[in-house]
Amino acid sequence: MVPPLTETAPAKVNLTLLVTGRRSDGYHELESLVAFARVGDRLAFGPGDMLALDVTGPFAAAAGNVSDNLVLKAARELARRLPDLAVGRFSLNKELPVAAGLGGGSADAAAALRLLARANALAIEDARLLAAAGATGADVPVCLDAKPRVMRGIGEVLCAPLALPALPAVLVNPGVPLATKDVFAAFAHAGPPKPGAVFEAGSLAGASVESVVAALASGTNDLEQAAIALCPQVADALAALNATRDCRLARMSGSGATCFGLYLSEAGASAAADAIAKVHSDWWVRATVLG
Repeated sequence: MVPPLTETAPAKVNLTLLVTGRRSDGYHELESLVAFARVGDRLAFGPGDMLALDVTGPFAAAAGNVSDNLVLKAARELARRLPDLAVGRFSLNKELPVAAGLGGGSADAAAALRLLARANALAIEDARLLAAAGATGADVPVCLDAKPRVMRGIGEVLCAPLALPALPAVLVNPGVPLATKDVFAAFAHAGPPKPGAVFEAGSLAGASVESVVAALASGTNDLEQAAIALCPQVADALAALNATRDCRLARMSGSGATCFGLYLSEAGASAAADAIAKVHSDWWVRATVLG
């Protein structure tokens, strides 16, 4: 038997998130510096006559109906563009919390497209693959080639990959799902935020960890206060990160409720994760590296 192909679906972390406007169709336009963690879901693929998906793992029950999963949507979108696409069965190990601001579903969909590309000898730059990613979801294109980038618009405008250093980090989710649409609705109700600034991408290339963290400290996540209004546990997660020794920056990722803390060393991040998990045993806490 041929062993299944496998891909990691790394968590997407919004290091900054600036809301730049709202389109006539209701979607908000963003400008966000995105990096990817060394933790994520795991997806396997084996050829077969029919498209299918099995979901297991600690967050499988929260992942919703299999028929609605973005893995299958991505595969169907690619099959629409490639009628002879070889399909089969996917097996998803769901390690990331759901509705958590980590782009888990989008990362899973992107991993599915990479697996199908490998199984069908498609280049990652194939226009049909990119079109399928965009049709699946706004965050799927940036997850397709999971490298640090600035994403703009509703996610369709991506800069070239950035040469960020490996950033030691802790991810904390307080165990409360937070729907993106609800956070944006609360954000819109609160009125426009104070004008913010997004970094010049080139200024971060080749910089040290300390320099990048210092630069990020001048940024923001415009959705943070709206998320806290809906889910006060976000503020608790930020407070827990800020209380750890050597935390240089704590911020919410995406629309929450996951927050991240940045540290200058992996040892510092690991010690912080242990300290938080000891106090909050019911939270999802992971020491990792972003890049």
